[in-house]
Amino acid sequence: MIEFVWWGFLLLLPLAFILRLLLQPADSVDDFALRTPYYQNWLQLYQTSDITKEKRLLRFILLSLIWIFLVLAVARPQYVGEPIELPASGRDLLLAVDISGSMEATDLKLMGKKATRLDVVKSVLNDFIDRREGDRIGLILFGEQAYLQTPLTFDRTTVKKMLDESVIGLAGASRTAIGDGIGLAVKRLRERDADSRVLVLLTDGQNNTGAVDPLKAAQLASQIGVKIYTIGVGAEEMVVESFFGQRTLNPSKDLDEKTLIQVAKTTGGQYFRAKDTIQLEEIYAVLDKIEPVESNPETFRPVKSLFYWPLAVSLIIAFLLALEKLIRFKVASRTKDELKGETTHHA
Repeated sequence: MIEFVWWGFLLLLPLAFILRLLLQPADSVDDFALRTPYYQNWLQLYQTSDITKEKRLLRFILLSLIWIFLVLAVARPQYVGEPIELPASGRDLLLAVDISGSMEATDLKLMGKKATRLDVVKSVLNDFIDRREGDRIGLILFGEQAYLQTPLTFDRTTVKKMLDESVIGLAGASRTAIGDGIGLAVKRLRERDADSRVLVLLTDGQNNTGAVDPLKAAQLASQIGVKIYTIGVGAEEMVVESFFGQRTLNPSKDLDEKTLIQVAKTTGGQYFRAKDTIQLEEIYAVLDKIEPVESNPETFRPVKSLFYWPLAVSLIIAFLLALEKLIRFKVASRTKDELKGETTHHA
């Protein structure tokens, strides 16, 4: 539908026509203010002009249209579209993903084939992000340092793209700064005014670098109401081939579950252990239930301004009237020169 922001200006529409009725008409052609040479010739030229009653009526209609469209433009018409539902839970959800060198281990499977831990995490997280319609989602990547890869946003497509483009070593590959990742998340979430602030942290190692201790960062998170869910990822057994035959290793021996459990407990969250892709998918399904998306959406109606259309129409009509008047002036000037020549010849 079309609405007018300043609809009160529409009351001015009849003003021009009322003034035309009330004001005195212009003086007649017999009462010129200035007498000129060859007055009779000029008068004859005016009286024999090709401005007929029909043309005068057309000119009046065009001038009226200019006034009408100008008033419509001032009233600021706008098109209001159909309501669009925008689910909004008021939750800020940060995802902190470990991209240190250990995430390159191929102890997990994706679609039946061996894959790196990071590739599995990307695949499962993409589905999780798709389901979080209504949450503001951000992405933190950490290795030796922690970086805010994507600020909190409703644009889930961008978050997924930035996650897919993350690679091992982007934040340093040799060590893992879990505390710095939590600290950066707390800093970003503290600046937000949200009904719920949540951090989901995924790692396969232990905190062995960085300026912030994970437990102290968790205490600070608890003070400002940030809930942290921690996920330890990695298989417990992995068979490898060696010169002496097959060996069974524990690829998750460096995983510091004790610290991750304490971090989650301090903030009122939970710790989850993902030993394979199925368990990781189940964990994110559980998170969907623990932190459900708001079911009552907000309504948004797109608005598009239309004032430039009536304004453009009025300008075009005014331009055409001015052009027509200029053409008539040139024709009259040419006729005047011809009359002047004839008078000189007779003299």
